[in-house]
Amino acid sequence: MIRPRRSALYMPGSNARAIEKARSLQADVIILDLEDSVAPDLKDAARAQVCDAVKAGGFGQREVVIRTNGMDTAWGKADLAAAIAAGPDAILLPKVSTPGDITMAARELNEGGAPDHTRLWAMIETPLGILNVDAIARTAADPAARLAVFVMGTNDIAKETRARLIPGRAPMVAWLSRCIIAARAYGIDVLDGVWNQLADMDGLRAECEQGRDLGMDGKTVIHPNQIPIANEIFAPPAAEVDWARKIIAAFELPENADKGAISLDGKMVELLHAEMARRTLAISEAVAARA
Repeated sequence: MIRPRRSALYMPGSNARAIEKARSLQADVIILDLEDSVAPDLKDAARAQVCDAVKAGGFGQREVVIRTNGMDTAWGKADLAAAIAAGPDAILLPKVSTPGDITMAARELNEGGAPDHTRLWAMIETPLGILNVDAIARTAADPAARLAVFVMGTNDIAKETRARLIPGRAPMVAWLSRCIIAARAYGIDVLDGVWNQLADMDGLRAECEQGRDLGMDGKTVIHPNQIPIANEIFAPPAAEVDWARKIIAAFELPENADKGAISLDGKMVELLHAEMARRTLAISEAVAARA
């Protein structure tokens, strides 16, 4: 099943009002955060609050994800156990750096009785994670690993590499592309990192367009005001949807049934374009169903 992941909003797990508001926002994904946005003295209370909210439901068609603290922290093990019991759509692991991080967490999910629908998502945000991203992605070949999505932690990547976060992200485009290629090789979705400048909507739009053009599936966002732009940019535009329908209709004509390539409106169109067109339509229909 194709799920739109155009916008994924981080919500601090310690903020009850924010969690309640998330139930009515137009984000495709709500990430209830126990890590960076929660102060150390609020970690335990945030964990209980987030898991209670997930169990209570009410998020509609939004995908609900719990981001835990790292397993090397004082809270990570308890976070993972509580998240497994809560049964969200996914558990987002921070600072995934080796394939062992995935296999160990997956073992906890499988032995802990996590619901079948609960997937693992991985934050790729360390130099070691980028160097090992092929091996990390390869774990998804085993269904028991439950790995479904990479989330790019561009702020942490900048911190750890000392690369500057500049318009166009020239210092890290190669790293982002490497992660996208690894993800695509094993059927994993990829969400882009956050845009930090809340007042700069033009900058957000430009970075969403760049992420889309690189092959990302959506954008992680840190404020509800950023959701509409991410939703717009990562949804197939009307002209693209119309062209997809035209490609599919052309290949369904009896005279084209045994052809691998045809001419359509002066362009050569191959069967691979028909496959792409079907995915475009599936995403468009899934987005329309949420409207």
